[in-house]
Amino acid sequence: QVQLVESGGGLVQAGGSLRLSCAASGRLFSRYGMGWFRQAPGKEREFVAAISGSSSRTSYADSVKGRSTISRDNAKNTVYLQMNSLKPEDSAVYYCAVAPSGYSGSYDQNYDYWGQGSQITVSS
Repeated sequence: QVQLVESGGGLVQAGGSLRLSCAASGRLFSRYGMGWFRQAPGKEREFVAAISGSSSRTSYADSVKGRSTISRDNAKNTVYLQMNSLKPEDSAVYYCAVAPSGYSGSYDQNYDYWGQGSQITVSS
């Protein structure tokens, strides 16, 4: 069982930046693929970004590519999502997730553990 604790969400004006953090429990963090997903009201959950255990592979949804950076610190069991140039359409609950099988990109079926979610609201 892996527990995830997210932090860093909040209210920000359009054009602003936020960094989400997700701290994971356990000793095998460096082996896990990690991902960020989001869900806006009335919409399905969607992929945002993913990173491999060694940080050698990353991927992004087209909607955030060039504005967002996923990173991780395996010594701290933490994954980050830096989001810049935020837009109102980025408003959503953001979830981090663990893929014990390794890097999984946008394939949410591989993500077995999910955080509680962190709200980002971008005002226009």
